Amino acid sequence: MKRPLRAIAAAGLLAASSIVAIVLGGTASADTQICDQYGSTTIGGKYVVQNNRWGTTAQQCINVTSSGFSITRQDGTGNTSGAPVSYPSIFVGCHYTNCSPGTNLPAQVKNIGSAPSSISYNYVSGAVYDAAYDIWLDPSPKKDGVNQMEIMIWFNRQGPIQPIGSVVGNANIAGRTWEVWRGSNGSNNVISYVAPSPISSLSFDAMAFIADTRNRGAITNDWYLTSIQAGFEPWQGGVGLAVNSFSQSVNTGATPPPTTAPPTTTPPPSGGSGCAVKYTANAWNNGFTADVQVTNTGGSTINGWTLSYNLPSGQTITSSWNATVTQSGSAVTARNVGYNGTLSPGASTSFGYQGTLNGSYSSPTSFSLNGTTCARS
Repeated sequence: MKRPLRAIAAAGLLAASSIVAIVLGGTASADTQICDQYGSTTIGGKYVVQNNRWGTTAQQCINVTSSGFSITRQDGTGNTSGAPVSYPSIFVGCHYTNCSPGTNLPAQVKNIGSAPSSISYNYVSGAVYDAAYDIWLDPSPKKDGVNQMEIMIWFNRQGPIQPIGSVVGNANIAGRTWEVWRGSNGSNNVISYVAPSPISSLSFDAMAFIADTRNRGAITNDWYLTSIQAGFEPWQGGVGLAVNSFSQSVNTGATPPPTTAPPTTTPPPSGGSGCAVKYTANAWNNGFTADVQVTNTGGSTINGWTLSYNLPSGQTITSSWNATVTQSGSAVTARNVGYNGTLSPGASTSFGYQGTLNGSYSSPTSFSLNGTTCARS
């Protein structure tokens, strides 16, 4: 829904006053006020903060800090049965050719191991708005214009507003239950994950929501992630709404091969069983994500698989994708889902999960697939 309709005459909509306007692509070194309709600046050498007042000619201003922004003026009024007036937000990636510094987006979903995210919001009363974490995807590595797929994570909504489309079910992601809406706004498809009550802060892996969207048939692994954004959609009021902090990374690429020579062991005979596991993790102060790749190194096709291993102390799985993952104490069991249970010789499949972390992080050290000990790759 965030489509800055960049008319050539947009600058003429600004009032000639003492309001500060920041040039697109500037850099904020201290608190900076932006009142320009599509004005933006960068912070932290990594993120773009944008005013993005796309749905009204009324004035809107934001104050940009070193870690986020707050709305200081919002004069627009939107019909609560229609679109909001704006989407002031902070993002990584590319939005209408405005790309964040050093971004590795667009990137194909199949090449992304994890996308650890963290957000902290400040809410106000008396306004009509949603607090939305937006994930944009497209079949092409698009840096301009509207993408075909928008994932919206509604952390809060106030007033008589609702997502695009209709309810299609629920999803358990990031240790929480979300109401799932699906529809189209006429320009792009939208899947929205709506929290049943306001969430003021959360650390999670954005790939968990992308995986759920893919599993609903809305995208494929060949699609491109183009940007991830966090902000507010106000319909009425909104002064004081703030993104206190925002952290977003996108981890891409395969782990490089080892520089040491491979061991001189004899490979298993053709037709025997064998497996290899590649475990790639990303951890932060109180959480982690893991991508687990399972490879059939034997000579026979595997029809249905169960991977067993133990997590180190202090790690608890909260959500998973591409496998049914259960945990009892430290013991973890991951079973295939319907579409990835068959592994021909040499074939691989991957699954992942997010968890909480208490203490220092370490990875599991041994795995077994259908009772066979696997090599680490």
